[in-house]
Amino acid sequence: MKNYAVVQHSYAEFLGLIESHLEKRDIGFSYYRPFVGQDMPGSAAQFDGLWLLGGAWPTADAENNPQVPDEIRLIKVFQKAKRPVVGLGMGGLLVAQAAGGEAMAEPAYTSAFVTAQITEAGKGDPLAEALNGKKLLALFHGSVDLPEGVQPILVDEHGRWLAIRPDALTYGLLFRPEMKPGMLEDIIMEQGHNPPPNIGELLSEARMEWLNMQKVTDEVVVALVAELGLMQERRKMPVFNLTLE
Repeated sequence: MKNYAVVQHSYAEFLGLIESHLEKRDIGFSYYRPFVGQDMPGSAAQFDGLWLLGGAWPTADAENNPQVPDEIRLIKVFQKAKRPVVGLGMGGLLVAQAAGGEAMAEPAYTSAFVTAQITEAGKGDPLAEALNGKKLLALFHGSVDLPEGVQPILVDEHGRWLAIRPDALTYGLLFRPEMKPGMLEDIIMEQGHNPPPNIGELLSEARMEWLNMQKVTDEVVVALVAELGLMQERRKMPVFNLTLE
């Protein structure tokens, strides 16, 4: 069975809408929660890919995200092993950082529905093509300036990057295809979270946009499955080697 490592940064932010899509495709996932002291995978050997989820603080905030260097190393381990990597929200910022981008604490939050616009670099990319002109939920803290050589495949109406594809098997997305209104409610209720001050208005808008959000998730998953080969089970090292020399 296919199995993906999933790094979670808060209880409220999990695979959400994407979970059922993966389960229907016989794709399993194992959550790792560094925010409660759980160790992350030491290698990519036992996994078919890596997901990195949203979080409550900027990646530049070393006090609240001391594990960021370990996550960047983990991204590079999976990339070296030719395993798919997908970052959502904070995870998208981590992907950009791993590619050489500079992390910053500002803006304190980005919390809005935005309209995606495909870039020249995104032409021909199935995910960028599918989402061009679509209304997407952007929700993350801080920012990462993209390094030279990494061009966004989607931007918002103000030209700020929404999606990158630094290599053939890696996507960094600042919009949140996994999110559903109930998860926004959980963010509000989660002790120690850092919700943006406009999250109440965002929740109301998400309820109105719920049908569209589900359609966006469908399109995102279909594109990722096709482009990253998520249905493909990668060769994994055996836990025990019983071969006698």
